[in-house]
Amino acid sequence: MNPPARPHLLGMLAGLFLAVGLVLSSMLATAAWLKVRNTQFVTVKGSARKNIKADLVVWRGGFSVEAGDLLSAQRELKIQQGKVSTFLSERGFTNFLFTPIGIDEVTATLREAEGLTRQRTVGYRLTQTVRVESGEVERISELDSESTVLVEQGIVFTTQSPAFIYTRAGEAKVEMLAEATKDARVRADQIAAQGGRGLAGLHDASMGVMQITPRYSGQFSWDGANDTSSVDKTITAVVTATFALK
Repeated sequence: MNPPARPHLLGMLAGLFLAVGLVLSSMLATAAWLKVRNTQFVTVKGSARKNIKADLVVWRGGFSVEAGDLLSAQRELKIQQGKVSTFLSERGFTNFLFTPIGIDEVTATLREAEGLTRQRTVGYRLTQTVRVESGEVERISELDSESTVLVEQGIVFTTQSPAFIYTRAGEAKVEMLAEATKDARVRADQIAAQGGRGLAGLHDASMGVMQITPRYSGQFSWDGANDTSSVDKTITAVVTATFALK
């Protein structure tokens, strides 16, 4: 007898693999059904997401002066502090605070006749930071760009990236917990129905870490994220819930 043609042989193998796959799928489905049917509890994860907008911005700027003696440096810093205060007040920002002054010695290396070297104080550098808090989140970009006015006045002024904060995260946590638990119940109900069971009630629940991330970013942290880089954010909560079956 001639051996079967190669295409015919491949067709037989494909059919065999398909049959084995269907059997395995059926076995897994039956095992899952029996597990739900025979247990008294089902544990699922539920999640809830909500888009939010930052309602507080914290903006920081720093400036510094140098002088040959400490008194002169302090006088110049006070003048510059007044200019910074005027700059902020004229733009409607009154909730600002100056941090304590940082003082550093400016030193130079001197070479003595014997070839030895030593450090000598030749002046002082004073630095200070101003912190602005405001609920006018959208306006802070204007303040950042207009700070060049201070540079034009001879002030060595630098700014940091603003921090955009959502202050009602605690309230949102309670709301999100409830929504995530509802989602978990829907999932548990679907699983229980596959085993011919129903849900009797919530047995226990635990909330995972909150994730506050830039909108559409897809960021995730096992320790929980609290983004301060963006105005528009997404808050995500996850709940692990266990329901009794009936």
